[in-house]
Amino acid sequence: MSVLLKKLKKCGKGKKFFFFITLFIYILAFSFFIINILKLKGIETALRVVMIIFFSLWFMLYSVSGLVTIISKKKKTFVGMSIITYLLIIIFIITSTLINIVIGELGSFKKEYVVYTTNLITLNDTTLDDDSKIGMIDNESDIEGNVLAHKLIDEENLNYEIVKYDDYFQMMYDMYNGIIDGLFVSSNFAVTFSTDEAYENIKDEVKVVYSYEEEMENQDNLISNKKLTEPFTMLIMGVDSENDGLNANQAFNGDTLILVTFNPKTLTATMLSIPRDMYVPIACRNGAYDKINSSAAYGSSCVISTIESITDIEIDYYLKINFKGVVDLVDAIGGVTVDVEKPWANTFNGRVCEQDSNRKKGENLVCMDPGVQTLNGEQALAYARCRHLYLLSDIDRNRHQQDLIVAMAKELKNIDSLDKIKNILNTVSKNIDSNMNEEQILSFYNVLKDMLINANTSKDSLINIKKSYLEYYSLPVYLPAYSRTTSALGYYESSMNDIITMMKVNLELEEAEMVKNFEIDYNEDYESKPVGKGKIDSKKLELLPSFVGQTEEYVRNWASSRGITITINEADSYLPRGSVVNQSLHSGTFVKNISHIMIYVSNGNVNSSDSGKNKDDEDSNNEETLPEKTENDVIIDNEE
Repeated sequence: MSVLLKKLKKCGKGKKFFFFITLFIYILAFSFFIINILKLKGIETALRVVMIIFFSLWFMLYSVSGLVTIISKKKKTFVGMSIITYLLIIIFIITSTLINIVIGELGSFKKEYVVYTTNLITLNDTTLDDDSKIGMIDNESDIEGNVLAHKLIDEENLNYEIVKYDDYFQMMYDMYNGIIDGLFVSSNFAVTFSTDEAYENIKDEVKVVYSYEEEMENQDNLISNKKLTEPFTMLIMGVDSENDGLNANQAFNGDTLILVTFNPKTLTATMLSIPRDMYVPIACRNGAYDKINSSAAYGSSCVISTIESITDIEIDYYLKINFKGVVDLVDAIGGVTVDVEKPWANTFNGRVCEQDSNRKKGENLVCMDPGVQTLNGEQALAYARCRHLYLLSDIDRNRHQQDLIVAMAKELKNIDSLDKIKNILNTVSKNIDSNMNEEQILSFYNVLKDMLINANTSKDSLINIKKSYLEYYSLPVYLPAYSRTTSALGYYESSMNDIITMMKVNLELEEAEMVKNFEIDYNEDYESKPVGKGKIDSKKLELLPSFVGQTEEYVRNWASSRGITITINEADSYLPRGSVVNQSLHSGTFVKNISHIMIYVSNGNVNSSDSGKNKDDEDSNNEETLPEKTENDVIIDNEE
């Protein structure tokens, strides 16, 4: 050893300095590399171990051989080994940086802390004073409608009378009708409530008087321990924000809801698009029926619970996507090729036109011709949003959104550069909120590898996507609380059951049934018939009919068979004695919401030939002849 040290001292100082500084840099870069490569849990474990061992051996080889070559003055050998060592250092730095970027972006998918905001809003012409009444959600777990509302009251020292509500939409209705002067609501209220035709101009009709925000732990973090290497479910929720980025406010609009199942063993996905107007029991409102998009006013957890209750499928993960982020995402992957469906309405001379990502119309409209074409981000978002130009409105829009998802899946196989990957990750992380953590996302690596191998042998997309088509029917429900009819949708259970079965088979919760009979119609296209399409049964959600002209016995039998109590009152009428002349509840009222109804039956005291009055004359005075209506009764004209 002493001999080697003596010989080393005789070597030039420059060579020795270069050698030892190279070792020092290698140790730093290699340590950085090891720290980062160990973050890739579950990804090519054996390969990572082999790499660490190999690069450790190279360090030992360079340490010993480098000294030997310096002492023996083998300049070329020393230079060659040093070049290899610096190449490895560069690889360590680049790889570690890339891993850091990916892990960082993946980590931002799950937003542990988000900014929640509550606003006190009033109509534009309202001025608040000491006698003002302000609406507040009664649920003490509602962050933006209750918790932050109380903090706002304390911060601003407000002394208004507080009126408690169970329902945001009832509270909004009461403000518009002067029953209360203002209300506490999420800062995302304009987008959330403008989906209801009654409040489509809410952004221009109300003002924000006070606002309070606070960064808090994400209330929508559904915990799931399922690995992405097992069959799993995911709910995709579109958030129609006016800003680029997603701060994950509790309330959002629920216009886009897509339930997805994925089986990593078969690389098969199934999709169910749920229309915004589907009339279902809302889980967080004790099962009260309403349009499913109304559940989004109470946060993601309410939407998830509601969909789980109607499908009997447990949702493992959710993905909230800001619609404005779709523009950047589509542009980042180089556009998507879609067959744009010809619109039913000829409003724009056969073209498909929709407002841009900033919701601007006029000269800012985004238009495209029907047919197969590559859409950029703005066009893709416009096509995903457009519904008014199509005959089936939201149902057609749901199909188009599924088509766009399939198109994006096909384009993923064409990602061929680091810049593209970085752009996609940056766009996605900024505009997405999910309950998946980095480890769960990384567990998808082996599945993704299989998908890429599959893509090399297939000209189609990375995965096999099975679309569905839920059959609907019109359900014009009368809402007594709002004194108006809303255009809801019901769904056929046979169609829903077929889709649920398809999803449970994909999740390996049920066995697939073998098809024993098959009929061919050569006039039908079998290329990709969605599951559930054409499955129409006779069972529908029931609305209250008009009983005017029916007999008392008929109404009693109808009510008895549905467990509804009935009260009979007499009323003067030209109709034959015993005939129904009016009812306390409006026709079209949802039957499941009815426990009691009052019927007014003709006593035969008015003879149609006596006064020469016709039916319309009596109808116009009908309310004068009926008993005074109670707080819970709504008297309607006979024509209803």
